[in-house]
Amino acid sequence: MKVPLSEAQRQLIIKMAQGMRLKDHRDIEGNKYFVIYSPDGRGDVVSREDVEALVEAGLVSSNKKFPSATYWLTEAGQALAQSML
Repeated sequence: MKVPLSEAQRQLIIKMAQGMRLKDHRDIEGNKYFVIYSPDGRGDVVSREDVEALVEAGLVSSNKKFPSATYWLTEAGQALAQSML
């Protein structure tokens, strides 16, 4: 099954395949937001909608930890990343 991805979603898959870590966090009010971290620890906020679309498509999964989950590429996500690199 071919999943249509936005450019931002494609870039997120590529960054994860290159070793960047995707995590979710919660602010003081409990709102969830997503950050992709480079190996040097610098983080950039990414779109919640993009992450949720990748999860729904089965390309990304998480350990579902609270309050901060870590995400990774599924086998399907890894295969897609390899085709894009």
